[in-house]
Parts: sequence; structure tokens; C-alpha cells
Amino acid sequence: MSLLWNYLERGMSMPGNGTWGQRLALWCGRRLALRHKHITLPKSTKVHPDAKLNPRSGSMHFGEHCTIAAGAIVQGNVHMGDHCSIQAYSIVIGSGKRENPTGQIRIGNYVRIAPHVMMIATNHVFADPDRPIHGQGMKDEPITIEDDVWVGGRVTITAGVTIGRGCVIGAGAVVTRDVPPYSIAAGVPARVIGSRKPACLEKGGS
Repeated sequence: MSLLWNYLERGMSMPGNGTWGQRLALWCGRRLALRHKHITLPKSTKVHPDAKLNPRSGSMHFGEHCTIAAGAIVQGNVHMGDHCSIQAYSIVIGSGKRENPTGQIRIGNYVRIAPHVMMIATNHVFADPDRPIHGQGMKDEPITIEDDVWVGGRVTITAGVTIGRGCVIGAGAVVTRDVPPYSIAAGVPARVIGSRKPACLEKGGS
């Protein structure tokens, strides 16, 4: 099927509606997403048919005018605001149940997520070295991306992290702790290397 979408969309990774082929692919992407219950998907949001959307045992909400690229995997408890994009091959997986979204991934408005980003809002428990890790259960922790954030390519955001409003996360960063609003963060593990509003950094992100 990928060859068919490639032909219909003229090789574009982000879904568009400029040609009949793109419009057909958009229709198919929407139908594939909405075959699952507990997905909210407004008509203004574009989903590529090669994206993999599934709420699992949670629920998914997409705001207006969002775009989900080919190869993106968005699953579990995920709540996305308006005017967001998830680029090719990014993985966004929330955890928990619909009635108890302990590992929800909440993405604000105007958030840009570059290719190959990974966010998974749960971790294996491995406290007991005498038991196999797979039998020790999981620990869910939410991930929050506030409004107007740019997450660069190949960034990993670990469970329990909040990225404040207006942040820029540099390519390849591994974010293991909260990032204050308007920060520029990079590195492994990520650390704040600057601010889009220096006064905010001096006040500790307030």
C-alpha cells in the first residue's frame, strides 16, 4: 500500500489536499483512524494513511488543523491541541486506561514534532534483579508538551517530563527532566543552554 500512497501523494510525507490523489489518500487516512472507537478527529486535521493510530485501551483527541505524517505511530492516551504536526516516523505512545489516564501524553497548541521523535509515557519496573523484567509490571507517568514548542529531530522525551511553553528542544536531545518555559535545551541528558526570553531563565522559568 505504501507504493500506492506514494504514487497518489507524489512522494510527499506530509498529507496534503492539492490534488485528487492527495484528497483520496486523506480520505483513506481518516477512515483508517476512525475505524477505532474513542478517537476524536476533526475534518480539518490531516492524517496520512501510512500513519498508525490506535487508542489501545485509552482515548485519543486531535485538535483542529493538525497534520500526522507517513510512518508516524500515535497510540494510547494522547490529547493533542490545535495546529500541531507530527513528522515522519515519530513515536508518541500514551499509557493508562480511558477511565484512568495515568500515562497520558498531552500536547498543547502550535506544537511542532520533527521526524524520529520518541515519547513513551510508561517504563518497565526492574527493581527486583531476581525476576525477569517483563514480569515486574509497568509504571505510567504522563508527558506534557505545552503550547508553542518545537521538538527537534530524534529527540527522546521520557515518561514524567513536562516541557514548558515556548521551548525549543535541540535535535538528538534526551529529555529526562522538566524544561522551564521558553528554554532552549539540548544534549544527552538534555540541559538548558539558553532562553528565548532571558528574563524567564533568570527567574527560574517563572
